[in-house]
Amino acid sequence: MATQISEAKSGNVTEEMKIIAKLEGESPEKIRDRVAKGRVVIFKNIVRQNLERYTAIGEGLFTKVNVNLGASTDHYDENEELEKVEIANKFGADTIMDLTDGGDIDGMRRKVLAKAKMPVGTVPIYQLYYEMVTKRKYVIDFTEDDLFNVIEKHFKDGVDFVTVHTGVTLDLAKKAAEQKRTAGIVSRGGTILAAWEIYNEKENPLYANFDYLLELAKEYDVVLSLGDALRPGGIDDAHDELHVGELLVNARLAKKAIEKGVQVMIEGPGHMPLDQIEMDIKLEKQLTGGVPYYVLGILPTDIAAGYDHIAGAIGGALAAAYGADMLCYLTPAEHLSLPTPEQVKDGLIAFKIAAHTGDIIKLGEKARKLDTEMSKARASLNWQKMFSLTFDEERARRIYRQYKKFEAGSCTMCGDLCVYLVLPRALNKKRYANQKASTENR
Repeated sequence: MATQISEAKSGNVTEEMKIIAKLEGESPEKIRDRVAKGRVVIFKNIVRQNLERYTAIGEGLFTKVNVNLGASTDHYDENEELEKVEIANKFGADTIMDLTDGGDIDGMRRKVLAKAKMPVGTVPIYQLYYEMVTKRKYVIDFTEDDLFNVIEKHFKDGVDFVTVHTGVTLDLAKKAAEQKRTAGIVSRGGTILAAWEIYNEKENPLYANFDYLLELAKEYDVVLSLGDALRPGGIDDAHDELHVGELLVNARLAKKAIEKGVQVMIEGPGHMPLDQIEMDIKLEKQLTGGVPYYVLGILPTDIAAGYDHIAGAIGGALAAAYGADMLCYLTPAEHLSLPTPEQVKDGLIAFKIAAHTGDIIKLGEKARKLDTEMSKARASLNWQKMFSLTFDEERARRIYRQYKKFEAGSCTMCGDLCVYLVLPRALNKKRYANQKASTENR
């Protein structure tokens, strides 16, 4: 089965590579060469027929933003989740992950795939967990075949990437159970696998059968996102033995995937102080040889509940500037609740801003062109242009008009004292006076 990597290694430029090259302002050959080395991945399951917005992440490309959505065992509302997909479509999410872990999981996934314009990812072990609890009443009573059957079902439905917690080995699971982390293990998928491994005294099926996982992924050209089951869930736990140990395992597996022609990326933290973010990004890139890094946040503080989208955007901007390739957004509901559609929008826009802010540093002039356009529009009081360049045109227009009924002249913050009005008036007045004096002296 030909994959993006196998085609690239053969010297071929696929249609997807051409599309990405145009979107990214790069040559198709550069995209091909980076795909061949595993430094760029393109999200496109071969059975996905309705993909409208193509996305790639990696070396030299714009930082992308992923939106998490999906119903839970406590709150299942299909219409609400599909509304979130519409928001992701409208406000430019680069990928979506459907994290539905209760109710009609198959039905929700298929409807999200049908509605989403961009690549869609999932975490198959969530479905396995739910089915084990509802059918057998005990989460660790599943077989390796149960796990791989669920994964393949997701592949067949057309998901473009999946999170698989390959790096939480039996040895690391035992250490995690023994060590006293401040925040413990915060990954749902990681916790399920760690519990299964310890109870059954068996190796992680995803690790032990990694070659079989690669065969499945290669058949559909699905991107494997090697999950961070042992990521720090509090800033105290950043770069401890569990965090770094799992990264080392995933780095080795990622290299193997690329050799076998399977696209792969690695998931990162998590919670981490700002002064460790640069080192973390460089460590992942050094260990993997440049495999794309998909970071969750990064959250540089643990006390921003209700505003985690802002805290996460701060860490995310720094991560993007240092080389992270995709940011997983956070919403104001993080750590508190399933997000509402409006909170999904707030999180997405916060992280779009973070990604762009980081790209100004990472990509330079390639990213800052729009900022220059905005500055020129502001200097000329071109409000229509300014609105069109914002991340949320409707919101910007609504705020501008909250004390003003027309879109012209200055805003109501400065009014008649607008800097772009005061100086031109003085210069025009002086120019008029000079012209008048010149005429009178003739």
